[in-house]
Amino acid sequence: MNRVERIRDVEKKYHDACYEEHKLFEPGSWLHKPVATVLEVLEQFKEYRELNVLDLGAGIGRNSIPIAQTLIGRAGKVVCVDLLESAIAGLLENSKQFGVESYINARLSDIEHFTIVPSEYDYIIAVSSLEHVSSEAILARKLGEMVRGTKPGGFHCIIIGSNIQETTQHGNMKLDPMFEVNISTESMLALLDEQYAGWDVQRRHVKPLAYEIDRNGEPVKLTTDCITFVAKR
Repeated sequence: MNRVERIRDVEKKYHDACYEEHKLFEPGSWLHKPVATVLEVLEQFKEYRELNVLDLGAGIGRNSIPIAQTLIGRAGKVVCVDLLESAIAGLLENSKQFGVESYINARLSDIEHFTIVPSEYDYIIAVSSLEHVSSEAILARKLGEMVRGTKPGGFHCIIIGSNIQETTQHGNMKLDPMFEVNISTESMLALLDEQYAGWDVQRRHVKPLAYEIDRNGEPVKLTTDCITFVAKR
């Protein structure tokens, strides 16, 4: 098993357990509510009679379900891409529970192999997912594909980690971070600036985060610079 395969195996176990233990929009996990920035940007589209959205790394619908709810009464779709069968199964179940199954288009795929059709989407979101493509070169390529897949006037909302570190609970041993792409914050910002040259960058800020996660049954401290990047074509 190579490093990418090992990371994806660990991430699968983590997310499978999370989706089994926690229900969408119930307190107790990061599934409690959608990302505020995602919904704030969505306000830009409230007058659209048709809205096509792409959610890369959709999970069980934390952001895509609330987006789909805003489509009720108008045309459009939310294409939801995720690598995990547990995520897609949960997404489909939740879309029925919240009455938006006709707006959800679920795709079982890793992000890098999902083809983004040119000029297809008004809004593309990627929340804590692009750092799980298999290399920095593929990240650059996928960002370019996202750019080409966006209609004039469309938005991107990207939340991505950089400078990621994992240590044992008391910080006395550094571990190999379970993220395929882990570059410095300066490098990540430079990559985003390069890919979005000519776009109207509306948010570009960095927030240091630290929290505890479970890795194979053991508590691990994860620290990261969380980059929020919102741009309009």
